[in-house]
Amino acid sequence: MPSKVCHRGIQRFLQLKAPHVENFELVNDEGKTPQQLLSEAKVLVIGAGGLGCEILKNLAMSGFKDIHVIDMDTIDISNLNRQFLFRKADVGKPKAEVAAEFIRRRSPEVSVTAHFKRIQEMSEEFYLSFTLIVCGLDSIEARRWINAFVCGLVETHGFEGFKPIVDGGTEGFKGNARLILPTHSACFECGLSMFPPKTTYPICTIANTPRLPEHCIEWASVLEWPRVFPEKKLDGDDPDHINWLVEQATQRAAPFNITGITYSLTQGVVKNIIPAIASTNAIIAAACTNEAFKIVTSSNPFLDNYIFYSGDEGIHSLTFPLEKNPDCLVCGNRQGSVTMSGDSTLEELIDELKTNAAFQLKAPTLTVDSTNLYFQNPKELEELTRPNLEKKLSELFDSESTLTVTDTTLPTSLQVTVTFS
Repeated sequence: MPSKVCHRGIQRFLQLKAPHVENFELVNDEGKTPQQLLSEAKVLVIGAGGLGCEILKNLAMSGFKDIHVIDMDTIDISNLNRQFLFRKADVGKPKAEVAAEFIRRRSPEVSVTAHFKRIQEMSEEFYLSFTLIVCGLDSIEARRWINAFVCGLVETHGFEGFKPIVDGGTEGFKGNARLILPTHSACFECGLSMFPPKTTYPICTIANTPRLPEHCIEWASVLEWPRVFPEKKLDGDDPDHINWLVEQATQRAAPFNITGITYSLTQGVVKNIIPAIASTNAIIAAACTNEAFKIVTSSNPFLDNYIFYSGDEGIHSLTFPLEKNPDCLVCGNRQGSVTMSGDSTLEELIDELKTNAAFQLKAPTLTVDSTNLYFQNPKELEELTRPNLEKKLSELFDSESTLTVTDTTLPTSLQVTVTFS
């Protein structure tokens, strides 16, 4: 856990006073003006999509001079209706690089550094070099990962690792922005239960009686792809993969008189993409930039700590303090618990960890004591542990056993106690 020195550093941060007037200029206690503070700040923007483009533009226009942006995606033709830093000629190019170049052309006094990489590829030293982090991600998995990683920096490096996170998210006409002060305020994981688990469809329905275009797409991605390409992982960003799914799903839909299968719908089902609206992105990006400005300049009290916006039935916003969850898997005691019948199979336990609102894991690997229950990767270990999936839990371990669980959504392991009902 963070040391007392770290806690004192965070308390000093929380007690920073607004600048005062001196010689007709606003200056802080160190004699620096807001303009100087903005020039010295080094900000990392994660995501260069609809929200990220707005955030980058706002930061550059607000006086920030040293901005880094990281994104692993390339530009698709469907992005152009709202991701305004891109043009048709940019299709296929890395989002981060094109966005950075656009900002540099418009604001040559601003340094914008692009990183065409996954956030998981960057080192601790990379993240430690920033003043704060602003997230404009459309992936719950990525937001969970960076939240857990930055919270871990505080535990490892003390106040040096304390990097405030301004996190924004949009879903159609709704959006939210939050300020995360790692280990001090509620982290992203604390409010995970507010996000519904990914929509899933019963295997029996998609295999035998599809009724929706989504059923046919799931059939193509979940059943057909592994059968035809057992050695190849499905990539939701690969046009060839999506086009193959569209073709297969369309053929599947024809005998059932199902229509409406398109490229965008197929990619949306595979990647669990939520429709984006430019106006919502603009509003949430403005809220995020406002918080970044206040944190760096201490010009006003910052958000405490969550703002929700809804624009589908009128315009409504609500600000409230989201409380820390003492049982949080990241900033709390990191202890989870599940109650299931001892006759349940290991596969059913894994499904519970995926769908339970408290966990929402993607591909969990489980061990108990020194026994490997199930490994997702590498292939050799997956094949070796696969027979355990059909075994009863009571055959594999005792009631109230504590399992060590790892998942791609979290950079560290967590402990889950399983009690037999």
